Amino acid sequence: MYPLVRRLLVVVSMLALILVGGLASPASATQSHPVPNSMASMGDSITRAFNACGWYFDCTSRSFSTGSSSSVNSHYLRILDVNPAILGNNYNEARSGAKADEMATQASAVVNRDAEYVTILIGANDACTSSEESMTPVDTFRAQIDDELDTLQAGLPDARVYVMSVPDIKRLWEVGHTSSTARFYWSAYNICQSMLANPTSFDQEDVERRDRVQQRVIDYNSELADACAGYGANCTFDDNAVFGFPFELEHLSGWDYFHPNTEGQALLAEISYEAGFNW
Repeated sequence: MYPLVRRLLVVVSMLALILVGGLASPASATQSHPVPNSMASMGDSITRAFNACGWYFDCTSRSFSTGSSSSVNSHYLRILDVNPAILGNNYNEARSGAKADEMATQASAVVNRDAEYVTILIGANDACTSSEESMTPVDTFRAQIDDELDTLQAGLPDARVYVMSVPDIKRLWEVGHTSSTARFYWSAYNICQSMLANPTSFDQEDVERRDRVQQRVIDYNSELADACAGYGANCTFDDNAVFGFPFELEHLSGWDYFHPNTEGQALLAEISYEAGFNW
């Protein structure tokens, strides 16, 4: 065989192997995590899109997770774009005001929905309390998360579970403490006083309190990541994508300067979806 022909055959063979390998990878990934035909969300008022479209009520159509509003482009709508079979199979089992101690109950409701994909965003209310002393202890928080995940694993062993990090509530103070309107709502409605009390004070005790509350959130996120890792291949953590996002005051509801508004929900949908299974 001529040397030139031999070299051409080698090149052709290598290209064939590359093409076969390139085609095999997506197929393998699809088999590991097929696009779901149903989904459910768990969490608190953020997942319920509280105050996202009106004064002090849930606006679930604008939920970053299971919402149906095109203005948000939720996880549900993004999946619907690639899998029409999920149409109408989007269930919001979150509850405004929920803490981690309610997650096992919500998990049972999700199991009853037979959901193939589950989003979890919880912990803000465990840190955002009336005082620093009333925050949920870290070990208690972890035990409650483990109960939740145990319920999901027992009832929905094949479901994909997406655990998101708790948002950085110190960022609320950073973007809002210079706004007289934000300060008014925080005080009038007793919002997240563990972090937001005395918002204009830079006294050492207030600075240290804010840092301790932020550390509590960081500790919660460490426990969420560890719990998800122990769950197995069907669980993924967002690697603190939600916690690390530098949201601005314009992304918060003008009704309380605490919950995401429609734009905030849309950003949350984008950030969290890209950091998750991202079908």
